[in-house]
Amino acid sequence: MTTYPVRVHGRFDPALNRWLWLVKWLLVIPHYLVLTFLWMAFAVVGLVAFIAILVTGRYPRPLFDFALGVLRWTWRVAYYSFGALATDRYPPFSLAEEPDYPATLDIAYPEQLSRGLVLVKWLLAIPHLVIVGIFLGGGGYLAFRAGEWAYSPAGGLVGLLVLIAGVVLLFTGRYPRGVFDFVLGMDRWALRVAAYVGLMTDAYPPFRFDTGGDEPGAATLDVPPPAPSGGTAGRVVPAVIGVLLLLTGTGLSAAGALGLWADQTQRDATGAVTAPAQSLRSTGYAVELGTAEMHWTEAGWTVGEDWLGAIGLRVDPDAFVGIGPASDVARYLAGVDRDRVSGFGDQALYRHSTGTAPATLPHAQPFWVSSGYGSLTWTAQPGTWTAVVMNADGSRAVDTTLVATATLPALAPAAWTALGVGVLLLFLGGGLVLFAATRPTRPTATVRTTLEGETHA
Repeated sequence: MTTYPVRVHGRFDPALNRWLWLVKWLLVIPHYLVLTFLWMAFAVVGLVAFIAILVTGRYPRPLFDFALGVLRWTWRVAYYSFGALATDRYPPFSLAEEPDYPATLDIAYPEQLSRGLVLVKWLLAIPHLVIVGIFLGGGGYLAFRAGEWAYSPAGGLVGLLVLIAGVVLLFTGRYPRGVFDFVLGMDRWALRVAAYVGLMTDAYPPFRFDTGGDEPGAATLDVPPPAPSGGTAGRVVPAVIGVLLLLTGTGLSAAGALGLWADQTQRDATGAVTAPAQSLRSTGYAVELGTAEMHWTEAGWTVGEDWLGAIGLRVDPDAFVGIGPASDVARYLAGVDRDRVSGFGDQALYRHSTGTAPATLPHAQPFWVSSGYGSLTWTAQPGTWTAVVMNADGSRAVDTTLVATATLPALAPAAWTALGVGVLLLFLGGGLVLFAATRPTRPTATVRTTLEGETHA
C-alpha cells in the first residue's frame, strides 16, 4: 500500500494582496523566458531517457533530477501566477526542491521501469490528456499538443476559476477556499499525467479528483535524502550541458542535412538552386520585390559572388523584370500606381500605392544593372537594390509567375560544415550525458516519511 509517487502540495495563504495578482503576468515574464529553454531541454532529456529505459530499464538519475527540477520550477511559477494565484511569494529561479516555498512537488525515483511500457505510455494516457486538456485549455502550462509538451500560462477551466478567484480577492480581500481546493485538484491531476507521460513513473495516474493543497494517503514512503554537497551537482551539471549540446547538435545536423538535400536535389539544368514559383498579381503598373541591402568586405567573405553566385529571376515571356539601385527605382516609380510585395507564397504581403501610369517604358531606363523580357541573370554587388516586374508595354494589371534562382556555390561547404559541427556536438553531448549517467554516487541512507489520509495499492 503506497501513495501515488507524484506528490503535489500547495500551502494556502489567506493573507494575499488584493492588487498584486493584476501584474503577476508581467512579473513572471523572466521565468517564462527561462522555462522556454528549460522545456526545450526537457524534451531532449525525455528522448534520451526513452532510449535509456528501452535499453537498460532505468531512467538515468541525473536526467531524472533535471526533469523533476523543470517540473518543480513550472509548478512554482504556476502556483504564483495564473495556475493558482495562491501565493504572493515570488518563485525562486531554481531547479532544486525549495521545501520552504508554498508549492512543492516530489516524484519518487523509480529504480526500475518497464521497457515495454515506455513505448505505449502516450497511448495509455490519452483519456487523461483529454481531461487535462479541459482543465488547462488549448495552451495550458502542461498541455500536451501536437505530440510535444509545451509551457505557457494556464488556461481552460483552471484559468477561468483562477480569474474568478482573483476578482473576488480584488473586491473582498479574500481568496475563496473552495476555489483553491478545486484548482489544486486539477493542477495535481495535470502534474501526475505530466510525470507519467514524461516517463518518470510506471504508476498509472488514478482517475481520482484529489482536491486541496495536501496530498491524500497515509503510508510510509522510502524517499532518498538530499545528496551530499557536490554529489548531485557533479552529475546534473554535465548532464544539463550535455543535453544543451545535444539540442544544438541536433539543430545544426538537421540544417546541414537540409542544405545537402537542397544542393543535391533542388538544382535546375543550369546548376542553380530553384525556389518555388510564386504568382504575382497587381492591379497597378508595377510590382516591387522588396529591397536587398548587400554589403561585404573587399575579400567578399560576408555575402557576395562566392556565396550567392549568379542570381536569376524568371517571369512570363511578355513581362519585363529588372534590378536597379533602390534610389533610382524609387524615383522612376514615384507617383506610379503599384504594389510592393514582401514574403513568399502564402505569406506574401502586398502594399498598394495609388497613382498614375509611368511616364516612360521600363526597358528605356538606363539604371538597370540587369534586365530582360522573361528573365534576367545578375551577379550580386555591394549596394541597395530593388527588383521590379512590369508588363513589357507598361500597361496596367501585372499578372505573372516569378521563379528565383541562385547558384549558391557556398551551399555545399556550409552544409557539410554545419553537419560536421552538429555531429561533433552530438558526440560531445552524448558523452557528457553518459558520463553523468554512469558516474558513481556515494551511498546514502533511506529516509522514511509518513503521509496522512487514505491509501491505494
